[in-house]
Amino acid sequence: MASAASIDPAGTASAGTVGRAGLTVATALAAFVEDEALPGTGIAPDAFWQGFAALHDRFTPENRALLATREALQARIDDWHRANPDAGTGAPEAFLREIGYLVREPAPFRIATHGVDPEIARIAGPQLVVPVLNPRFLLNAANARWGSLYDAFYGTDALNGGAAPAGPYNAERGARVVAAARHFLDAACPLAEGSWADWQGGVPALADPSQLRGLRPTDCGTELLLANNGLHIELVIDRNHPIGAAHPAGLADVRLESALSTIVDLEDSVAAVDAEDKVAAYRNWLGLMQGTLEASFAKGGKALTRRLEEDRAWTAPDGSDLRLKGRALLLVRNVGHLMTTPAVLLPDGSEAFEGICDAAITCLAALHDRGSNSATGAIYVVKPKMHGPDECAFANDLFDAVEDMLGLPRDTIKIGVMDEERRTSANLAACIHAVRTRVFFINTGFLDRTGDEIHTAMLAGPVLPKARIKEAKWIAAYEARNVQIGLACGFAGRAQIGKGMWAAPDMMQAMVEQKIAHPLSGASTAWVPSPTAATLHAMHYHRVAVTGAQAARMGEAPAPLADLLTVPLLDGETLSPEAIAHELDTNVQAILGYVVRWVEQGVGCSKVPDLAGIGLMEDRATLRIASQHIGNWLLHGLVSEGEVDGALRRMAAKVDAQNAGDPAYVPMAGREGTSPAYRAARALVMEACEQPGGYTEPLLHVWRREAKWEGCA
Repeated sequence: MASAASIDPAGTASAGTVGRAGLTVATALAAFVEDEALPGTGIAPDAFWQGFAALHDRFTPENRALLATREALQARIDDWHRANPDAGTGAPEAFLREIGYLVREPAPFRIATHGVDPEIARIAGPQLVVPVLNPRFLLNAANARWGSLYDAFYGTDALNGGAAPAGPYNAERGARVVAAARHFLDAACPLAEGSWADWQGGVPALADPSQLRGLRPTDCGTELLLANNGLHIELVIDRNHPIGAAHPAGLADVRLESALSTIVDLEDSVAAVDAEDKVAAYRNWLGLMQGTLEASFAKGGKALTRRLEEDRAWTAPDGSDLRLKGRALLLVRNVGHLMTTPAVLLPDGSEAFEGICDAAITCLAALHDRGSNSATGAIYVVKPKMHGPDECAFANDLFDAVEDMLGLPRDTIKIGVMDEERRTSANLAACIHAVRTRVFFINTGFLDRTGDEIHTAMLAGPVLPKARIKEAKWIAAYEARNVQIGLACGFAGRAQIGKGMWAAPDMMQAMVEQKIAHPLSGASTAWVPSPTAATLHAMHYHRVAVTGAQAARMGEAPAPLADLLTVPLLDGETLSPEAIAHELDTNVQAILGYVVRWVEQGVGCSKVPDLAGIGLMEDRATLRIASQHIGNWLLHGLVSEGEVDGALRRMAAKVDAQNAGDPAYVPMAGREGTSPAYRAARALVMEACEQPGGYTEPLLHVWRREAKWEGCA
């Protein structure tokens, strides 16, 4: 991290800037592009910068206009609620069509995406999301293509709800782990006779012989590669291993093909506010594409270096060579259309749109992939927080222009559309139509979607408590329509239909019990918070053939739009003072616990303990919900400004205590007037109604830059 003296209040490194094709570019970013990203691509620096400047010149006015349209539509909806204070619901469908919030549905069509890797098009399985700024986490996530089922059971509460005991290896727990893995094998790849408990080694007779995909002789016996529902299973034989020595076949581990794909995130899970941060993000992504990224660290008193895994070699049953990927297929999530960056200034002195920068530079870095990531040469860009089909069409045009700039064939850059804003989910078919030749996934982001639901209907009335919003009518319609519309648009066998994140990384038993609902719904992927969670979630795709689940839902009419547009309001219900106070404390504690690390430590995704001490994964999407929720209750008088301030003070002390073991942590209690984190958290709540789209980025960036400038970070 740069010292405070090297950061100015605007977030531009004082090391300077350089002129490039009429743009003012941070020296560090220009050097990265010219010295690291461009060599080997065949693109000359002058050509790149001319193309980069042309992108900004062409797309900046339209980007600004799209953001203005967002605000204009929100103003019309707010005006409707002011004129209809007793409506007790959201603005009606007829009004939303009149103002252009809802558009005409396109005629039936099927997407025309081509050149998509099988991990996206045909194989159903887990998807990881990892912050780009942490190299060690990045490598763990990229290498999460394969995971130990034994380790996943032993080290979590997934095994009968019991956490792993402290201290040395517990043989009794290990025996239960082996039994659980055996039950998994009996269900996924049954033997022709008997159980895997009876297997003595060698090549067994399978009920379905086609499930045997590979063999690998070792000194301890023959290892097996099995397959089920398109996913592979490795049986590791090692009679010298403590577990293998106790098994009649020497079975030391069962390794599952787990995270088929990983989203490398430049958005909600990172704190990137200036040129320094953006260069670090781009450099890590480039290292993944080049295969050179490494991370060195100490563990257990030993110095370790982590690198990308190699592919895995097997011999197929017919004697031919078989190679399987050792790494997840890597996707990159760019930022949305809202934010600008001080790393690039336009000729008029204004900051460039960060999303335009991301599109050009992340795709430039992806040119270094020589087939080790995408076998088809595709570049997979996840695009978040788009509002409606016009914004999707804008992204499509931008990617067209980036392809032309980089000399790529049309539709090389694939787009993943996050179905996480109300205007997108209400117009989903039209959004897909706008990107129909390059779309590779749609994914429900129920966290951001909830934040947008609250913000859009801010003036409609007080919303339900957070837990009950998840049970309201609109969210069931939202999740169903995502699958139904995706299937109607031809996603089956061609693109992913995805579901959102499991946000409790320590509660793996609950995840194993509940997250099977995603493949059962016909979704071909769902997000998980860790490599271990990916391995456990992979079991669901062995139990459920997603192709069959999709076939069963093919032709379903989408859930009613009226249900989707039903706002989750209290609707006259009275909450007790105790319930209101608890909800306020819960939200405030989550906000402070996340914001203090974001602002003062630059950590964009945190496992924040809640009031009960349960670690929950928090990012900007969860922050958006909590801040908008308090803002809504403050607006409608369920809580007062004084009560919010009281909760902030109480929860600051609570969060300080929860972070007492962190030597880098600076307590907030007692410095409420000077702590950038505390002041940022208060602003997020008190100014919630005024934030564009209810997003948290604008305020977080201001306070993070101030913390860096003051030397707090």
